Amino acid sequence: MVTGGAGYIGAHVVRAFGAVGLPTVVLDDLSSGHREFVPADVPLVEGSILDGALVGRTLAEHGVVGVVHLAGFKYAGVSVQRPLHTYEQNVTGTATLLAAMAEHDVRSIVFSSSAAVYGTPDVDLVTEATPTAPESPYGESKLIGEWLLRDQATATGTLRHTSLRYFNVVGSGTPDLTDTSPHNLFPLVLDALVAGRTPRVNGTDYPTPDGSCVRDYIHVADLAESHVAAAQALAAGRDLERVYNLGSGEGVSVRQIMTAMAAGTGLPFTPEVGPRRPGDPARIVASGELARRDLRWEMRHTLDDMVVSAWEARQAFEARRGAQG
Repeated sequence: MVTGGAGYIGAHVVRAFGAVGLPTVVLDDLSSGHREFVPADVPLVEGSILDGALVGRTLAEHGVVGVVHLAGFKYAGVSVQRPLHTYEQNVTGTATLLAAMAEHDVRSIVFSSSAAVYGTPDVDLVTEATPTAPESPYGESKLIGEWLLRDQATATGTLRHTSLRYFNVVGSGTPDLTDTSPHNLFPLVLDALVAGRTPRVNGTDYPTPDGSCVRDYIHVADLAESHVAAAQALAAGRDLERVYNLGSGEGVSVRQIMTAMAAGTGLPFTPEVGPRRPGDPARIVASGELARRDLRWEMRHTLDDMVVSAWEARQAFEARRGAQG
């Protein structure tokens, strides 16, 4: 079962399972997901992970043997204004899911965690040993989710689990899946270009090679592949680390993203320069060595691949929306 499987990342995970012949069922309340992102041959159960009875029925009726848990409220900035909602969705929801799994003897789970658990790390390269210091209710809720898995595994003695900490997930593995988040950099830049506006760089006076923030960008299809590897490893009884960073080991600056966007979209522009956003660290880049060792993690796509695939998917999304009136 893939919770949140109608979302941008979740839908790619569902496709990755299908590519290796592993059937899935999607549980999604469609609050940010899209029904059309779920393949026609994959069952879609519309509902919330907060509905323990529905979760239990879905596990039982579809013969679920493992879970990839991506459902949640994923907007770090908004979580500061909506902490109770964030904790309900991400903490209570995960606890409800784990209770249903225990009741129906489902013994493995891959959890969608986040780089937000690190806060603003004061290191050049983040590893799994870097101290966690989340700075938003969202980051805190993801860290608590990791603790819930750990503690439930200790309590039951049977739950097998791992948590994958994402950095900046971009691109598209297929033109019919696009990132529609109102907060992520790639869709924000594409929103501006589609609307005829000039994208903005927030701060160009950071202590980085070109003055703009440096981040770790990974392609969503590469991310999805590692979810399948993790689920297969748990199903086979292999021991995995409690957490893995899905990072590139190399950073890309916001200015570099803008240059690649102009080239990849064929819409040349010179970005506007705005002030720094409060709390934006100069650089966050992570090592993916442990995931490379255990989860078939590999950066198979270049920055240009990320931009071109994102643009193709966005254009296809706009065409579908136009056809629907």
